[in-house]
Order: sequence, then C-alpha cells, then structure tokens
Amino acid sequence: MELTVRHRLDGLLQGNHTGLLPGPGSEPGEARPYQAGDDVRRMDWAVTARTTAPHVRETIADRELETWVVVDLSPSLDFGTAERDKRELVLAGLTAVAHLTTGGGNRIGAVVATGERTERLPARGGLAHARGLVRRVAATPRATGEGAVRGEVLTDAMDQLRRPPRRRGLVTVISDFLGEPVWERSLRALRARHELLAIEVVDPRELELPDVGTVVLADPETGRQREVETTPLLRREFAAAASAHRDRVSAALRRCGAAHLTLRTDRDWVADIVRFAVARKQSPTPGGR
Repeated sequence: MELTVRHRLDGLLQGNHTGLLPGPGSEPGEARPYQAGDDVRRMDWAVTARTTAPHVRETIADRELETWVVVDLSPSLDFGTAERDKRELVLAGLTAVAHLTTGGGNRIGAVVATGERTERLPARGGLAHARGLVRRVAATPRATGEGAVRGEVLTDAMDQLRRPPRRRGLVTVISDFLGEPVWERSLRALRARHELLAIEVVDPRELELPDVGTVVLADPETGRQREVETTPLLRREFAAAASAHRDRVSAALRRCGAAHLTLRTDRDWVADIVRFAVARKQSPTPGGR
C-alpha cells in the first residue's frame, strides 16, 4: 500500500507538506492576481494599488506540520460489496495521509474510534512511526456494535483533539458519515485552529438497492434486521433518501470549512486522491474548502 501511494502520489508533492491539502502558512510569499474564491484577507493592497488590478499575497507553509487523523472504525465500516470493504478504504486513506505528510520534522497522530472504545496514538515524526501507526490501526479489533450511538462516535473522537488544545495543523476525519451530522459542532470548533480534510468512504449499495427481489437488510450498529421486497418504488425511495443524506453531509462539511474527498469501494481510490489533490492545487480556496 505504501509503494502504491508513493509511486502515484509523490509527484504531487511540492515542499515539505503541500500534498493532499495545501494550506496557508505564516511567511509572506509572492503576490499573484486575485482569483474567484481567494481569501480576501490575503489581499495585497500595495500591489493592487500599483497595478490597478486586485492581487493577493501567497504565503509559505510552516516548515513543520502536525497532522491528526480521526479514524472511524465503527461497525458500519465493516461492509463492502465491491472490490474492497469500507474498512480497507479507511486504511487506504490513512496510509495516503500518513505518507504524504511524513518528513521534514512533521508529526502524525491518530484517534481511533470503534464505538466500543477510543484509542489515542500520539503524534510523532519519522517514517517508522507512520508505518507503525498504520499497522496499529489495521490491527484494531472489529467492533460488535454494542458501543456508542451512531454519530456520537465521531463527536467524542473530535472532542478529544480539543482537550487539551493542539498546536495548529491539519485534522483529517475518515468516516462513512452515516447517521445525522451531530458531529458538526465539534468539527466546526476544530476549524478555529486547524485545516480540515474530511474523507468520506462510500459503498455503492448504500446509494441504491439492486433489483434482487426479497432481501434481508441489517443495521451493523444495532444488529436489527428487516426483510424487504426491492420493488421499483422502494428502490427509488431508497436512492432518494441516500442522496438527500449525502447532500446533508456535504452541506455540513462545507459549513465547517472542511475539504471533502469521497472514496468509493468500487473505484480506484488512488486515482480519486490524485484528482482531488490536482484540483486543489489548480484552484485553491480559502479555509480548506
């Protein structure tokens, strides 16, 4: 997995840590013409007055980056109907973040939430630590679904990053974001100090039901089961409800100022990360949005 990430994504890196989510730094850089979506707080009024065209001042990222990854491994992630299950996709996203932010004194840590327990892996630097962190997350036992209520898992994990406050850096949340976005307030509070990246993992069967006749649906969080007939009406209503939920999640992430990357179990996740990173480099927007 590490070789896959490095082989296909290393060409996107410029400097120490401008890979997945290039954020603002603290040192002034070059001035460039204003583009729609640029942060107006970075307007360079001296250059604007001299050229009579609006300009913004670029900033150089700090030399050291501290990254924290909130990893959701609740029971709903132990599901997949395509090339891999969602848990594998969570590990893939974690691997990409770990190896694209490692080096140059940068540190990475993780908060792993299963619904039954939450484990904090301290932030340290070095490639050996990044590899060990991924291995420890991969070895996390699967949850039984007897822990926290859906949504509270993420909220509790995010709150752990706020107490005590961490140094400014990058917070990445990897989850399927199922359930109501009760985590929005906690994520918005993190935005006050950190750049945010949300990686949403999705399986196609969560978006639409196949025409398979009678099927038994199970809730991995509660264990409840229900036998249903996949009629055309039910399939349309299911797809509409799934689409509405994803729209609510996207809207909540936008309000929190988080960049939003979607990885699907039926697609090439590395290609999706490449497209995301290239798009952000070509059209950066303020606040990680």
